[in-house]
Amino acid sequence: MKANRTSINKSASALVAALASLLLTSPAYAEFRHGLSAFGDLKYPADFKHFDYVNPDAPKGGRLSTIGTSGAKTFDSFNNFILKGDAAQGLDYLFDSLMTRANDERDAVYGLVAGSAEVAPDGKSVTFKLRPEARFADGSPVTADDVVFSFDTLKAKGHPRFGLALRDVVKAEARDPGTVRYTFTGALTRDLPLTVAQLPILSKAYYSAHPFDQTSLEPPLGSGPYAIADFKPGTYITLKRRPDYWGKDLPVNVGRFNFDELRYDYFRDRTIELENLFSGNVGLREEFTSLDWATAYSNVPAVKDGRIQRATLPDERPSGAQGFFINTRREQFKDPRVREALDLAFDFEWSNKNLFYNLYTRTQSYFENSPMKASGPPSPEELRLLEPFRDKLAPEVFANPYVPSVTDASGRNRDSLRRAKELLTAAGYGGPEAGGKTLNVEILIFEDGFERIIGPYINNLKKIGVNATLRLVDASQYERRMKAYDFDLAVERYSLPLTPGVEVKAYWGSDAAKMDGSFNLAGIQDPVVDALIDRIVEAKSRDELVTACRALDRVLRAGHYWVPQWYKAVHNLAFWNRYAWPQVAPKFDDGIVDTWWYDNAKAAKLSNN
Repeated sequence: MKANRTSINKSASALVAALASLLLTSPAYAEFRHGLSAFGDLKYPADFKHFDYVNPDAPKGGRLSTIGTSGAKTFDSFNNFILKGDAAQGLDYLFDSLMTRANDERDAVYGLVAGSAEVAPDGKSVTFKLRPEARFADGSPVTADDVVFSFDTLKAKGHPRFGLALRDVVKAEARDPGTVRYTFTGALTRDLPLTVAQLPILSKAYYSAHPFDQTSLEPPLGSGPYAIADFKPGTYITLKRRPDYWGKDLPVNVGRFNFDELRYDYFRDRTIELENLFSGNVGLREEFTSLDWATAYSNVPAVKDGRIQRATLPDERPSGAQGFFINTRREQFKDPRVREALDLAFDFEWSNKNLFYNLYTRTQSYFENSPMKASGPPSPEELRLLEPFRDKLAPEVFANPYVPSVTDASGRNRDSLRRAKELLTAAGYGGPEAGGKTLNVEILIFEDGFERIIGPYINNLKKIGVNATLRLVDASQYERRMKAYDFDLAVERYSLPLTPGVEVKAYWGSDAAKMDGSFNLAGIQDPVVDALIDRIVEAKSRDELVTACRALDRVLRAGHYWVPQWYKAVHNLAFWNRYAWPQVAPKFDDGIVDTWWYDNAKAAKLSNN
């Protein structure tokens, strides 16, 4: 089971790509190029025709109806650029950016609205040349003024994550209607050219007549491949492919966006989601619940006769950090011994055996399923980063990284609970009988499917004297409380990019801890963490980046800021057999909306059954 929050925008939550100083000093980047990548290499040449993972001849048409993967249960806004409101899914497809990702490379972007870009040799600016044919959905041209307006507006009025990511972008200026230049400050400019390249482009004219900083259910004007066609608040939203989309024949778009319609349905719980899949009301669903994946499909007629297909797709991205995040803004969680005790009380092995059908692996690292995960003693390169802070770090940082305790899955994890009790007592939370206080813990969730997992965890917490309770709230209240950090422990999941950069400040940086709506759920405020984040952002090669990430991983794991849960490096999909996909899958994406298509022949067979 995964826990996912409503995404504010891929462009917002994933202002993630990085540009190394190798690029900034290379003569090759003192000229306009068709793409940018973090460490200098581009897979695709300037004259490439399409990405390797698409079918350039894929037919257009049909509908993809899905529930999506954000975990959202409702929506009340089409503005996914601000902190307020619960934004609908699929809104990313309404807005273009200057450049767009290649999903078979770790961090490369190629020209979309901008046909080319030039990074200054000193790394202090980047200039983009816009395609004159770029248009908004109303036919008006996309100009440098729109790009400048978008930057100014997102930085000043957008979700706080925009302001954090764009802090060192001094200004954007229109050199002429087709040229825009961004100027940077400070030493950590590596990420910024790619960050601004992926910002959504807003229409200056449209938002001059419509308030940007308010929630709204008026379909906004964009320039992307889809537009909002129909919706019912909190129930569904349908996007329709724009046949007049200006960029449909660009190399970065050939073979993509093949469905005429994308429909996202919203349901109260996972059981109702399944019922709607089995009845045919929903065409595709990603399964996040191990119990359902193991048992719910076996006796369904449409599954038995092949009308509903099941597939497991590999996921080569970092698996993300899912767990019970501990809010250190609250006094009772400031002592790391308390936080470690909470971790020791969670018996993953019992849960995996009895609840998950052994489908999951325990998460250990914030960089799980990636080379950035720390293991074994620190390397000499890691030690060079950590030694200056030895007097500020726990001794375990300089040994093997912290890993959660492993039990025999019997449910009798006495050793772990005994150690947890000792830690609580030493921290002054041994209970009145030990001359201490009682630790009160409320676990906040919005999905009742987690109750079967949290119930045994609460029982273990009570065994060590913790007054633990569960609070189930609706999705909207959950989102509001998370944005305001109004929780003790909460179940959340976030994923890091393949090339971490400036966005990690939003996950673990001290500034983000004080910013409503950031991903720094635990409230981490540690100057050592901040310093190591800077080393990630300023890395000059992938080797340096990996080393800095591993060093940071050691420090974070030693801080016990969460109770890590589990992961699986695959996508489990169930779908009606009316879709097709390319022979080559994108290495770092599931490719469903981007590269799949509606297969009329398969759909006809379903209709004849």
